[in-house]
Amino acid sequence: MSGGGCSVRAIWILTPHDAVAFSRRFAVVEKRWRASWEAEGGGGGDGDGRGAGAPTPPQLPADHEVAAAFADRRRREGTARGSGIRTSLSSVGLDSWVDDPITRQVISLHINKEESDDFMIWPVVLQKRGGYYVLVLPLVDPQSFRAYENLLKRSDCGSSAKENGNFSSILLNLPCITGAFMVAHVIGDIITGDIAEPEVIVSSGPSVGGLLDSLTGSIGISARSKPIAAPVAAPTASVSSPVGAAQSDSLKGGVRPFDKDLLRNFIIGAMPFGQPQDLNYTNVTSIRTTGFSGDPLPTDQKQPAWKPYLYKGRQRILFSSLETINAALYDRDDVPDFLSVSGQVTCRAELEGLPDVSLPLTGLKTAHVEVSSFHHCVQASDPTDNKQTLVFQPPLGNFVLMHYQAPCNIAPPVKGFYQLSMVSENEGAFLFKLTLMEGYKSPFIMEFCMITMPFPRRRVASYEGNPSIGTVSMTEHSIEWRIVSSGRGLSGRSIEATFPGTVKFFPRTTQRTNSSFRSVSSTAYTEDSDSEQDNVKNGASLDDYIMEKINKDLQAVDLEEPLSWQAYNYAKVSFKITGGTLSGLTIDPKSVNIYPSVKAPAEYTMQASSGDYILWNTLGKCPTAALPRDL
Repeated sequence: MSGGGCSVRAIWILTPHDAVAFSRRFAVVEKRWRASWEAEGGGGGDGDGRGAGAPTPPQLPADHEVAAAFADRRRREGTARGSGIRTSLSSVGLDSWVDDPITRQVISLHINKEESDDFMIWPVVLQKRGGYYVLVLPLVDPQSFRAYENLLKRSDCGSSAKENGNFSSILLNLPCITGAFMVAHVIGDIITGDIAEPEVIVSSGPSVGGLLDSLTGSIGISARSKPIAAPVAAPTASVSSPVGAAQSDSLKGGVRPFDKDLLRNFIIGAMPFGQPQDLNYTNVTSIRTTGFSGDPLPTDQKQPAWKPYLYKGRQRILFSSLETINAALYDRDDVPDFLSVSGQVTCRAELEGLPDVSLPLTGLKTAHVEVSSFHHCVQASDPTDNKQTLVFQPPLGNFVLMHYQAPCNIAPPVKGFYQLSMVSENEGAFLFKLTLMEGYKSPFIMEFCMITMPFPRRRVASYEGNPSIGTVSMTEHSIEWRIVSSGRGLSGRSIEATFPGTVKFFPRTTQRTNSSFRSVSSTAYTEDSDSEQDNVKNGASLDDYIMEKINKDLQAVDLEEPLSWQAYNYAKVSFKITGGTLSGLTIDPKSVNIYPSVKAPAEYTMQASSGDYILWNTLGKCPTAALPRDL
């Protein structure tokens, strides 16, 4: 992953309290900016240091000036990101005056100088990660800068997509914007500690096969799968939670600290002189740890950028199909069920040299793949006769070979119905009748399955009822029914599970009405992150605030369903299945070819898990327009 066509002038990381936690400037890129500015000196600038075309370009602002400008923008726009649309509060010179939602992510900062004229920096790419604001200022040409300045002064509202000089057309001519977003994204990953490689699953033990596998599988005993260790470099310091007193002090401020030395070393290796070269965290850390490969390459081979050094050791290649199934099951004749599978094929190629790998995908017609995308090292042939061949030179470590979406081509692994009705104001009766793994034969194994009944608006006092299988526990706002426990998988057979019972709630306390929730959202562009910080500063309970934000847009239904504030009228299913795919898209490890030919075994594992897998209450209203998340 590179930042193609991008040069970065500066990077700032701000805390929620508008203080600069980290900054980095690139003098080489800044010199190029000043040279291009001065080259445009006679091109119509106003000469006061405010716009592109001025003969003396302003210096990059100091950290405290950036922090002050960001705080001022938050005050003028209403939130850190702003509204993105022109409102009655907008004025000439604000990003919202451009009337384009993209200005919530690509912003401008107006720097106030005491000893000289004010000026503006643009485009500043903004991302919020882990409570911090990541600001990346890429290098742009003076003409684009001047074009945006003109947009800030236009009297008309909005712009047509076909109109010349609109905001989108300006950005389309600036590939550096995409590169800046990539830089901001990977910096955000480092801040939050989200730098793990894609998961590749391997079996913890070899399969014996034959009768023994059949016997152990039928009673739920099987070789469990486990993630393979992903890092290819020496371990580094923790990113998200450094130890010591500094952590507790920082947590009091509402954000976790991050390793500034780790981030600084990454920037030095990933984008020398402000030019992003390789933004893959694993590659950069591997180069710092082991250096580039010292072995000479054959004259007819070129080492790709995604493989900065060559692997040495035992050779093998691992593939994993990881699928997530989203479902909305209604058990009603008037509403069809919804099932969808999204998946990815991950790979780890421990191969010496620079070999080419040829991999056939099978089951394309069966899977009815709707959308697919491939890693940039992959050359994919056109699908023919239910197959598609992928040829690639694998990078180091774990990587995602392809993403895809497809319908679920076998029966739902968990199906049945869920009913909930209120006996009184503080007591409800419920009933589950489910079938698990019907039609699934070995080697499919359900490793665990759990049903959760959420009650976000009520506190659970107690429950009564005995399920036909599994164990039950409760939390303050939910009841959890664990049908299949980890360590005792379900394979080669189906089971039926029922759970009738009642749930009792604590009496209601005085709560804010929906009108109070509406007042919170009366400003159309109120942003969660900003208002959350304000509530915390004012001493309000963060839990109460989060619950208010969750429920503020959910209208209450009839009194006979006081639990069912639209989107909460359901039970959520969580499970994990190994041994097969739900889409039907598979890989034949025996057909994997490596050139030049080497003795490297190919291993393939498959795993499916639940995403938003919902059982809607058949006695309640059917909110098909309010499905959770992507459903």
